[in-house]
Amino acid sequence: MNTTGTRSGVRHPDTAGHHLPAGSTADGPYDLVVTPDAAGWGFSGLRVLTLAPGTGHTLATADAEFLVLPLTGSCTVAVDGEVFELAGRTGVFDAVTDFAYLPRGTEAVLTSAAGGTFALPSARTDRVLPARYGPREAVPVEARGAGNCARRVVNYCLPGTFDADRLLVCEVLTPGGNWSSYPPHKHDEERPGEESELEEIYWFQIAGGPQGFAYQRVYGTPDRPLDVLAEVRSGDTVLIPHGWHGPSIAAPGHDLYYLNVMAGPGTERAWLIRDDPAHSWVRSSWEAPA
Repeated sequence: MNTTGTRSGVRHPDTAGHHLPAGSTADGPYDLVVTPDAAGWGFSGLRVLTLAPGTGHTLATADAEFLVLPLTGSCTVAVDGEVFELAGRTGVFDAVTDFAYLPRGTEAVLTSAAGGTFALPSARTDRVLPARYGPREAVPVEARGAGNCARRVVNYCLPGTFDADRLLVCEVLTPGGNWSSYPPHKHDEERPGEESELEEIYWFQIAGGPQGFAYQRVYGTPDRPLDVLAEVRSGDTVLIPHGWHGPSIAAPGHDLYYLNVMAGPGTERAWLIRDDPAHSWVRSSWEAPA
């Protein structure tokens, strides 16, 4: 089993490269850079950009569509003759944010008067869609699960919530002591009407200071083995190329946030999952009694 973390606090990436500790892929202004090539897959990417007060950054989208999703702070996004003012938020545990969509084959200039940190999820695409603003008031928020599997899901860019070609983006907030991404599920095969083929990135933040932690489990199928149990802390990333994933376990006293970025080769942009049959019964336990 690939594990990370030691009780002394010294952590290393797992040998398969699926767990990326905070800072391990930092590059220039980026706290995190995950490209499809670096991940060893075809479509999903994520960068996390920190801007000092009064500074800016030019992002060339090349062959991918992007979101600009504030994690902390606000920014201005200038792209294709449009200017979007993103009000942002004070932190990921505090509020839903507004965001901007950037098409492939363009350059966007991001500036921030007060500074901030911004997620830039991406997906390779052949289509060019217009740049657009996503108001926070239009972002659907849902309660999922029940009891110690309860969590809140913010659906920024999913089918039916915001138009994109391949990119799917949501964030999940899990109270300390709860499990999310549970039952374990997968989306690595094209099964029409049942399952989508999607690569996935999890990027984590933990409330309660640097001592906060959580755990992420990923395991494969007999024909595609994968075995990861990662102790994650703020700024860590887990890459899920295939296999069952879940649970995401929040330590008591430490609320858990993760940003999910997904994309894949399917002709239909869809998020269809299949639960691990050994644990699928858990969903029925959430149903309210008649």
